[in-house]
Amino acid sequence: MANLLAGIDHIQLAAPKDCEEEARHFYNGLLGLEEIPKPENLRKRGGVWFKLGSQELHIGVQEAFIPAKKAHPGFIVHDLQEVKNLLTNENVEIKEEPPIKGRERFFVSDPFENRIEFLAFD
Repeated sequence: MANLLAGIDHIQLAAPKDCEEEARHFYNGLLGLEEIPKPENLRKRGGVWFKLGSQELHIGVQEAFIPAKKAHPGFIVHDLQEVKNLLTNENVEIKEEPPIKGRERFFVSDPFENRIEFLAFD
């Protein structure tokens, strides 16, 4: 059974209808993720896709949307303080958390109140 999985292709976060511009501002404008086109057959569903390295982050529209308050992606960053300063300057609330051995970290909420973690390795 070992080695059945080869990696993670994407993570999907849910968002409310008409979320695309806010998602673009936060994930592309602030965080610098590259927007990539959704496949033609999925565009009518709404949402927007981004890419970071070889992984993708999909923001999908969910009817009766409820934000993810516990489940979350964790983004590795080069300079945790720089990311914190950038987000603070955009009035994004920083939620400090105790470090995990070898990793400093903090959390924020995206524009849809989904939990997002940023980590830097010692």
